[in-house]
Parts: sequence; C-alpha cells; structure tokens
Amino acid sequence: LLVDAAEGPMPQTKFVVKKALQLGHRPIVVVNKIDKPGANPSRVKNELLNHDLVAEDLGGDVQVVEVSAKQKLNLDKLLEAILLQAEMSDLKANPNRAALGTVIESHLDPGQGVIANILVNAGVFSRGDAVFCGSACGKIRTMKDSFGKNVSDATSSMPVQITGLDEVPEGGQIIQVFPTLEAAREKTQ
Repeated sequence: LLVDAAEGPMPQTKFVVKKALQLGHRPIVVVNKIDKPGANPSRVKNELLNHDLVAEDLGGDVQVVEVSAKQKLNLDKLLEAILLQAEMSDLKANPNRAALGTVIESHLDPGQGVIANILVNAGVFSRGDAVFCGSACGKIRTMKDSFGKNVSDATSSMPVQITGLDEVPEGGQIIQVFPTLEAAREKTQ
C-alpha cells in the first residue's frame, strides 16, 4: 500500500485496506516521498490507525517502510520487507502447473522475427515449448533472462525475452504453454 508522506492516506486507501483485510492479507505500507517538504511519516502512521492498520513500531503487525523513490532512500529496506512478508506468508509458486505469462511488450525484428518480453506468472516456460498468445502461436526458439543471458527455463515471476511466435502479440495479453504446437494452433482458430 503506497501512501504519500505529505498527503497521508487518501479516500481510496480505506477501500484497499478493507479488501486486503477481507482477503486475510496484511499489506506492507510504503510511505513514499519522505524527502518532500511537509512530509510527516509519523502522522501517516497515526492516520493508518483509522484504517485498522497498526505499524510494528506502534505495537502492531503491519510493516511500514519509509522511502524516497526519487532519491532511492530505503529501497533496500522495502525489498527486505517484501521478502520477509513473503516468507511469513509461506508464498510458493507451483512449478508443476500449466505455464502462464503476460506479454509486457513485443515487436518484429527483421533478423530474429517476433521478439516478446514476458513475465512468467505461473509454471515454467522452457525453450522448445509450444505457446499460444492471442492469435499468435509458435515454439519458443530462444529465451533470454533480464541480463540478456540465454536460459533454458523461466520460473514464476521471472522476466524473459522469447522468440518463435508467428505474430506480434499485444502487450498485456496472456501467453500460455500447450502440450503440442497443434494444440496451440487449434486455440487460434
């Protein structure tokens, strides 16, 4: 949950908190813009009490991380908080389920064909997998990680760049793995 350090919780904060609590989630509160004139993180924590969120330093169970995205202050603390929350929640991806991803962006390269940057949502994408996305399908010919290194597999939450689709998919479309290229092609019809 992102809150401006100078403005405090906004009307939509109550809605987001209510939904998170209904789902049994304790959000991490990120108090941003602590470098801004008028910033008052203590006031923000006190106002969060009105939304049933009690910061750890006030005796509660909600992590509150004060950051400045502009000056890149305490971003390491935010990452630690996210990792701690994930560990406490025992979040795990199921590598044995059908692989799904989201196309972030894609384009046609004259030398390599269709290049799609995807984020793996679930399962494992592997080089050679038959995939379907919108009206595009194909087999993954190459797959590179976010550092440009060739990889043979991509697991949940991993961004990768793939080649092998027969059309350029739109950003935001879901890409999924099928057992065979024929099964993927049937989906396009």
